[in-house]
Amino acid sequence: MLKKYLLTPGPTAVPEQVLLDMAVPMIHHRTPAFAEIFASCREGLKKVFKTEEDVLILLGSGTAAMDAAVSNTVNPGDKVLVINGGKFGERWVKICKAYGADVHTVDVPWGRSVNPADVKDFLGKNPDTKAVFVQGSETSTTVYHPVKELAAVTADMPETLLVVDGITSVGVHDTRMDEWGVDILLTGSQKAFMLPPGLAFIALSKKAWTAAEKSSQSKFYLDLKTERKNQAKNTTAWTAGVSLVIGLKTVLGMMEAEGLENVFKRHALNAEATRAAAKALGMRLLAEDYPSDAATGCFLPEGVDGKAFVKYLRDKCGVALAGGQDKLEGKILRISHLGYHDAFDTITAISAIEMGLRKFGADVKLGSGVSAAQEILMRAMAER
Repeated sequence: MLKKYLLTPGPTAVPEQVLLDMAVPMIHHRTPAFAEIFASCREGLKKVFKTEEDVLILLGSGTAAMDAAVSNTVNPGDKVLVINGGKFGERWVKICKAYGADVHTVDVPWGRSVNPADVKDFLGKNPDTKAVFVQGSETSTTVYHPVKELAAVTADMPETLLVVDGITSVGVHDTRMDEWGVDILLTGSQKAFMLPPGLAFIALSKKAWTAAEKSSQSKFYLDLKTERKNQAKNTTAWTAGVSLVIGLKTVLGMMEAEGLENVFKRHALNAEATRAAAKALGMRLLAEDYPSDAATGCFLPEGVDGKAFVKYLRDKCGVALAGGQDKLEGKILRISHLGYHDAFDTITAISAIEMGLRKFGADVKLGSGVSAAQEILMRAMAER
């Protein structure tokens, strides 16, 4: 028997109760029963986003929400700024170019967080910038970008939006959309929301809705004005992901029962323990200044084939972790702390890494990483 552990930064493990609730007999999406569930989800999402604005539920991956953020607010020829420090910063560039925007970038070395002063400098010289696009957590480099500080830069610019891809930061880091002045915040179901892939969530500020009203961009399925009108009546413009929405109601109830502050603390604790374990094993962290609490990236020892290492852990040990992308392929390991993840998931990940490193010939002392993680995790347990 090979028991399997899904410890990748998306998709993430789904709680048993969520799976059971999603397996109930199908109901029609144009019924009072579904409207009641949908209404509950809308209110629950507002609490996680920390907003009084509508949080729209879209049927699609997180990229669908990224696409909608651009197509609903940016017109062809509009000047936009993208924080480009990883694969998902590159995705913002590609989406903006696909819709004809005049794309400029602040290029950030992979593993580093953007300096808000660089963004402020660009906007000071280019006050006609329509939007600034950034990741809250850049999943490919496991870096957290300073969303609050970036929002302070754009807050007094009435025509400039701050658009945050929070796909691996919403539900992980405390993100206060209204208080900070984030104009568009989006995420996906398969990360901290502990669901299978298939739903995306997006909220727009009043400033962003004003931009949407002026949009001349062609769109149909992801027309957020159409969705907002329908979702105000607790239905969707198109066929809803019924089972996923049922699961979402359960997830939001679980998050509320745990308490959002405790959800954030749990992610931070497991991230801290993982970083300590990686250092104890002699592995250099990828995120040099502001590591994300969603996942930890670390460089594998010289001579260890990262692709083969990840494959071995997945296929022979049953522990699925993530490798590097693009220029980091074969060089790093990414260990998730997302969603349905507790202290012993962290211990499982670290122990598998230790055994894998020994298998691949690295000079590591078995138990050294686990011990470092346990010291941190036990301190937190003692406070309960």
